[in-house]
Amino acid sequence: MPGKADSSAKQAVRQKLEDLYLAGVTHLPKAVGQKRVVGAPGPRPGAKSAGKAVVPAARPAAASREDRQVQLDVLREQVAGCTRCEELARTRTQTVFGVGNPQARLCFFGEAPGADEDRQGEPFVGRAGQLLNRIIEACGLKREEVYILNAIKCRPPENRTPLPQEVANCRGYLEGQLEIIRPEFICCLGAVAAQMLLETDTTIGRLRGKFHERRGSQVICTYHPAYLLRNPAAKKDVWEDMKLLLAKMGLQVPVSKAQ
Repeated sequence: MPGKADSSAKQAVRQKLEDLYLAGVTHLPKAVGQKRVVGAPGPRPGAKSAGKAVVPAARPAAASREDRQVQLDVLREQVAGCTRCEELARTRTQTVFGVGNPQARLCFFGEAPGADEDRQGEPFVGRAGQLLNRIIEACGLKREEVYILNAIKCRPPENRTPLPQEVANCRGYLEGQLEIIRPEFICCLGAVAAQMLLETDTTIGRLRGKFHERRGSQVICTYHPAYLLRNPAAKKDVWEDMKLLLAKMGLQVPVSKAQ
């Protein structure tokens, strides 16, 4: 008869499949160099479907950088052809998937692309992105060492806040990215991104200053760089959040900023 360990393992697998289904993933294709995972739960009667991203099957935590990049590229192609949000698909120049190290310990997570991002196809490249680069550098890191992504992959017209259905449509793609990268830490930039990721309506002021556990990642929330451009005094609050993050990551706070 199967022991308790076998039972626990099966329960963990089932829970993972349930989580993926709720994220909108209805099947798992064969990952690079791995066997196909079968047994994902089928659609439930009356269940509302989210964005159905096809994400790679379960893989070892030590998957190579190249393997993860291939999987991200496959998902990027799916995002590029997505038309689930009719308005966004019609008005976008291109989709904005994400950029950075596929093995990043830390992801910076924003709300949605803006005009510059829509034009260049890369997240955080405008004025707010330049400020984010300076924040990353102040932490003693480089942009290419982290991974940067947004909740939705198309620019909303006039940079409006994404609609709940748009967020739901893109949720599967987001979960796919995070499942591939498996970051230890996620830094949410702004209230909208934080509330989307953590699925809460708590204000950014109450979310700041502490960590939130989410599916194996430690999440910290801070102000969006665009907010800092309008309210420079809040930069000191962001730096306090970054010091908290660096300490949790076991990294030294740069002396020039610590003083």
